[in-house]
Amino acid sequence: MAELGMDALHPIFVATLTGFISGLLLSIPVGPINLTIMHEGARRGFKWALLIGLGATTMEVVYCFIAFTGFASFFSRGFIKAGMELFSFVFMLFLGIKFLLAKTVSNPVHLSDATDRIEERLEQRLHPHSAFMIGMVRVMGNLGVLVFWIILAANFISREWVTPHWPSKLACVGGVALGTGAWFASLSWVVSLGQGRLSEKNLLRLERFSGVCLLVLALAHGVSIVWQMAHHKT
Repeated sequence: MAELGMDALHPIFVATLTGFISGLLLSIPVGPINLTIMHEGARRGFKWALLIGLGATTMEVVYCFIAFTGFASFFSRGFIKAGMELFSFVFMLFLGIKFLLAKTVSNPVHLSDATDRIEERLEQRLHPHSAFMIGMVRVMGNLGVLVFWIILAANFISREWVTPHWPSKLACVGGVALGTGAWFASLSWVVSLGQGRLSEKNLLRLERFSGVCLLVLALAHGVSIVWQMAHHKT
C-alpha cells in the first residue's frame, strides 16, 4: 500500500515542479505586470503591488487551466505528439535567445499590434480601479500569455512531465500559481523597499538569466529528442 501511494504521488510531484519552474521562469522577463508592480510598489507600497501581482497570478492560472482543458490533450497522440516535441524545442530555443539578447524593456509575450489594440480596448472598457483588477485585466488582455500556455501545456503532456489526467493537470496549474505568485510577491517586496534595489536594468539582467535557463532546457529537450530517435532506430 505504501509503495502504491508513492507511485501515485510521484507524477503529481513532477507535475507540480514543472508548473512551478515554468511559472517562475516565464514571470521573470520584463513585461507590463513587472513594470506596473515596480512603479506602483515604489509609489504606493507593498500591499498595493502585491494585490496587482495576485490579480495577474489569478489570470495567469486561468489561462493555464484553459490551455490544459481545451487544447493540450490533442497534442498527445502519435505523429502530432512527435511534431509537438520538435516544435517545443524550437519554441524554447526562440524564447531563450529572445530573453538572452534583450536590450530594452519590452513585452516578452507580444504577438502583434492587433493584440495590443485588443488589450487597450479591454482596459478602456473594464477600466479597472482596484490593484487586483489592474493586474488581472492586464494579463487578460495579453493573448500572448494564453498562446504560450497552450504551447507549453502541450509540450508538458507530450513529454509526460504532466500526465493527461486531471490530478496531474491540476497539480501543474497549482505549481504555476506558486511559481508566478512567488515571483510577483518577491518583486513587490523588493520594490516597496525603495532605494533603487531593483531597477529596470537589474530586471533586464534577470530576464537574460531566464533566457539562459530556457536555453539549457531547450538543449536538454533537444538531446532527449535525438536519444529517442536513436533508440527508436535500434
